[in-house]
Amino acid sequence: MPLEHHPLNREFPEYHQALRELHASDGQFAQMALHYETLDKRIYAVEDGREALDDLTLQALKNERVQLKDQIAERLRKANGG
Repeated sequence: MPLEHHPLNREFPEYHQALRELHASDGQFAQMALHYETLDKRIYAVEDGREALDDLTLQALKNERVQLKDQIAERLRKANGG
């Protein structure tokens, strides 16, 4: 199974415009997005073998990324009128 990054623009292609707008106008959203991208890059580095991390800590990072993605998705839905 090939490794994959999970950037927000790939995870939410239907919200591309809302992502840009929220990132530019909402500091809290921008921080959430930055934290998500940082987590995603770190998880990728661990899975690729470039960074060592125990399985329990890696799973905790993945869980944090999922929770953050859910929060971001909710903000995007609200910004998009949903």
